[in-house]
Amino acid sequence: MDGIKRLEGMFEDTGGRAALIGFHTAGFPERETSLRICLALLEHCDALEVGIPFSDPVLDGPVIQESSFRALQAGFRPSDVFGLVKDLRKATQKPLLIMTYYNPVHRLGHGRFASAAAEAGADGILIPDLPPEEMGDWRETAEEHGLAVILFASMTTSDERLRMLGELTRGFLYCFAVKGITGPRESLSRELGPFLERARRFCTKPIAAGLGVSNPEQCREVGRLADGVIVGSALVKAALEAIDAGRDPALAVSALAAGLRGALESD
Repeated sequence: MDGIKRLEGMFEDTGGRAALIGFHTAGFPERETSLRICLALLEHCDALEVGIPFSDPVLDGPVIQESSFRALQAGFRPSDVFGLVKDLRKATQKPLLIMTYYNPVHRLGHGRFASAAAEAGADGILIPDLPPEEMGDWRETAEEHGLAVILFASMTTSDERLRMLGELTRGFLYCFAVKGITGPRESLSRELGPFLERARRFCTKPIAAGLGVSNPEQCREVGRLADGVIVGSALVKAALEAIDAGRDPALAVSALAAGLRGALESD
């Protein structure tokens, strides 16, 4: 199935509630446990974003940085993400997204990366350090392989740029719920509501908000404003804490994801 169509269908099939999009760092803490964590998340999330571990991130805060470090230390490499996604696709028809910085895409080559991602069963790609003005043939190559190229917007994005992003993004527009890097927050920004209202004026695609959403209460709050809620660091943190305490990280993330989903369903 074309990735764009699968993503669009996700927002139509939630029964009126916001979609829950989870995140996991691929290969953390090692490959087999990583797969179990992803499968546990897919029991409750409507889509899963799988992040390629990277040694020098510009968007990720300390929680995801630590998970990336552990994945790399365990021997997981960027190209290994395709095998992980392929195993996940065998178990689910829900949307699967790959989040990566541009370096792995550049090193492998646009065509080879897009082909491998599509063959594995990925539906979309997110590259936070590649602005649309510098995408070159990446967008065309990705879409030729049925992959949605998902773009990002922040609270400081101008109206003119929001209009451009709204026209170019596929699947949904990823709106940052905070100013800054990823990581759990005690509270959401008061600017989030006005920002998402502004984004809707310039984007006809679904709006998904992420960064800083840390608990069911915040998930419910964001779900009232957006079509989708993206939760990353809080889920990775739950896995990290479980591992360090000698508990099963898959059970830990499953419990948190169930609470997040429940908050959206009960609103």
